[in-house]
Amino acid sequence: MKLIVVQMHADQLTVALETVRGLVDEQFPRWRGLPVTGVASRGTVNAIFRIGDRLAARFPLRPGEVGSVRRWLESEAEAARELAGRTRFRTPEPVALGEPGTGYPLPWSVQTWLPGVVAAEEDPGESVAFAYDLAEFIRGVRAVDTRGRTFNGKGRGGDLRSHDAWMEICFGNSGRLLDVPRLRREWNALRNLPRGTAGDRMTHGDLIPGNVLVSDGRLTGIIDVGGLGPADPALDLVGAWHLLEPGPRQAFRDVLGCDDLEWQRGKAWAFEQAMGAAWYYVESNPAMTEMGQRTLARILADTSST
Repeated sequence: MKLIVVQMHADQLTVALETVRGLVDEQFPRWRGLPVTGVASRGTVNAIFRIGDRLAARFPLRPGEVGSVRRWLESEAEAARELAGRTRFRTPEPVALGEPGTGYPLPWSVQTWLPGVVAAEEDPGESVAFAYDLAEFIRGVRAVDTRGRTFNGKGRGGDLRSHDAWMEICFGNSGRLLDVPRLRREWNALRNLPRGTAGDRMTHGDLIPGNVLVSDGRLTGIIDVGGLGPADPALDLVGAWHLLEPGPRQAFRDVLGCDDLEWQRGKAWAFEQAMGAAWYYVESNPAMTEMGQRTLARILADTSST
């Protein structure tokens, strides 16, 4: 039986349930007695399978060179270990690293499974208590020592203007979906925001609804923590725009004590992420498209918009 996974990327790998069962049995015989089940995830990076009740196997969906993928998975595991226990909110912990095998060409990882409902399915946006929780989590992440490390130059968290080429692709693909002229004007203002004097701080790097676990309007856990690392401290403020409505958003800002420049840079990072999500997944992952479009609407509606 093959888990039905939506094709989100042109080069996406197929991960069959029987393949996962075989890899688990061969490489981790201690888990042969545990059921393996596919997870209907809205994630865009990994196919996820549960192993019993307490473990999750994650299989990268995009092809890559084996050594590079292994190094990335090792870095994700190290990031998860670094974050574990640093806040009162649950985060996954690394368990094992699998190797390529019959039916799947790349290394893969196993980590602890966190039960719960993601914020994409149970919207906490009107909850001030959730806003306080999210701010507390970010404070805890920022308290992790960078140990002299700085932003590695990959992805979001460095120079906003380095994303101009990607933003042009996004604008070019969004004409039928969004008010592109207005969004261009917004980006032209946001991209020029100075960094200021703030040095790099530790960040989660991807605080979107699909990575946040909630219950009764409170934060219960954070998943997909492999991107933990030093970056612009405004990066994790994307959560204010992806997750919160105006009242809780202001409460979130007040707790963190963001000045105007940091707050606007957080908005800029949320804008960059939302522009890509809004069009790229329009046919393959409606939840991501909805997130992107909702975030952009929040940014444009904000009275302090640049």
